[in-house]
Amino acid sequence: MPVKPPITSLPIRVSNSGFYRGFTKDVTISAKILVGALILWAIAFPDQAAAVLGSVNTILLATFNYWYVYSMAFFVVLCFALALWPAAGRLRLGLDDDRPEFSNFSWFSMMFGAGIGIGMLTFATAEPMYHFAKNPSTIMGLTEGSTAGNVRDAYIWSFTHWGLAAWAAYAIVGLALGYFSYRRGLPLTIRSALTPIFGKKLSGPIGHTVDVVAVVATVLGVSQTLGFGVEQFISGLSRIGVGDWLYTTAADGTRSSSTIGIIVALIVIMGASTLSAMSGVGKGIKWLSNINMGLSFFILAFFLLFGSTFFGMQTLFLGIWDYLLSIPGNILTVWAKDGTETGDALAGWQGGWTIFYWAWWIAFAPFVGVFLARISKGRTIREYVLGALIIPAIMCFVWFALVGGTAIDLELTGEAQGAIADAGQADQLFAMLAVMLSETMTYLMSIVVVILLLTYLVTSADSAVLIINTINAAGDEGPKARPHILFWGAALALVVGGLIIAGGLGAIQTAMVIGALPFSFVMVLMGLSLIKAIYRDGQRAKHGLPTTHVETVPAE
Repeated sequence: MPVKPPITSLPIRVSNSGFYRGFTKDVTISAKILVGALILWAIAFPDQAAAVLGSVNTILLATFNYWYVYSMAFFVVLCFALALWPAAGRLRLGLDDDRPEFSNFSWFSMMFGAGIGIGMLTFATAEPMYHFAKNPSTIMGLTEGSTAGNVRDAYIWSFTHWGLAAWAAYAIVGLALGYFSYRRGLPLTIRSALTPIFGKKLSGPIGHTVDVVAVVATVLGVSQTLGFGVEQFISGLSRIGVGDWLYTTAADGTRSSSTIGIIVALIVIMGASTLSAMSGVGKGIKWLSNINMGLSFFILAFFLLFGSTFFGMQTLFLGIWDYLLSIPGNILTVWAKDGTETGDALAGWQGGWTIFYWAWWIAFAPFVGVFLARISKGRTIREYVLGALIIPAIMCFVWFALVGGTAIDLELTGEAQGAIADAGQADQLFAMLAVMLSETMTYLMSIVVVILLLTYLVTSADSAVLIINTINAAGDEGPKARPHILFWGAALALVVGGLIIAGGLGAIQTAMVIGALPFSFVMVLMGLSLIKAIYRDGQRAKHGLPTTHVETVPAE
């Protein structure tokens, strides 16, 4: 018996009037209640919030560490399987005669801005420096930290965390949404990707739950990104002489961002991003994205010309080679506490780095995935997968090799004398510039970095607000009601500020790892849905049945 035609209609009830006109009340109100409760809890009971989140996180890391690792491995394998599967690879994200809306360069530029952004400025220096000092090889006694013999191991893990796995998580969500929205004509929202499994039931509570989980994960994932950016923004403002009030000093001499510093930074960032979001994609976001690209390539060119270029290029090519050889082992390795000093240290390291990253990419995936789907209509699955995985990963590797490699080389040669290694994570890029340049040039370059950081923070926040509204509006990009944009802009600021004040960046990290868990199950189901849909479309094609929706042309 021939297979049934695909589902090409998924009605989702939206409000026709009033404050929530154009939005799905079940999703929007539920998400607002959950995020609002988190904000109130973190601000009203910061110590309790930090303690409870920490306890839950400890349980999750001990219970679901295997799930996070194997889920990410599944996404990587699935992406390449779909690209190499002839029947799948040639299918288009759209109708058969659709062609890409954007050139390859524009497509890549937008992917770069959406998925890399702030992380590059913080971690391109900080992560190689950290793993240079400590990584699984040093814990097991195979290499010595902060020596030339540990550089290659440092880059294996830096590339592991920012390589194919990260982009596979984004790609799966974007691919599923693009497939079901543009081939099947379903709404551009998360629930549509699960129609092969749940069918029309997704019009009701099951679908509402899926979209609420996606919204909450997006808020926490973007908050994590903004949290790192806010800390580095404050560090940059301090470097260019804004004032000592940005920091407070504890009794033991350690410095941390002051409450007033966090508030001022968030007002600037979220105020600008909210204004940009209200102007729409075609104005504010596009304008800021162009600035991002220009300044990003300027900084990369600066390090290519004035950084440790030979060391960085050597690190790049050796790092990619070592990373590719390490994939089969690293992508499936799980270290669990076993009561030994080494075993417990490895489990702690993996929880603080690899599991944290996998949760971060999963939480960020609804945001980046919806965006990737929107800019990839008309591309084949093979073209999409290879473009969305390989090119951005290589760009990450170049940044980490040139910027982080310069920092490591300055420490190895003794020129930095610990100035970079001893700086806080948020301050290491500025510390490196101070070692490399004269005082005047350091000041000028720091201003450039602060401007780039601000534009990245604004574009990440305003794009996230628009994506959240798209999910809340059942995939409709039309509703741009200002009160909702203002609410989500304020909510992101309060989540970041509340959790930082409650327990620093660690509190945001903990909340994000917890919030990403439910969406990880949704993502695995999205992958299984894709497999089922593509296979059944092949069966439909054999029986002469349509595999795409039929566009109706309005009568004149």
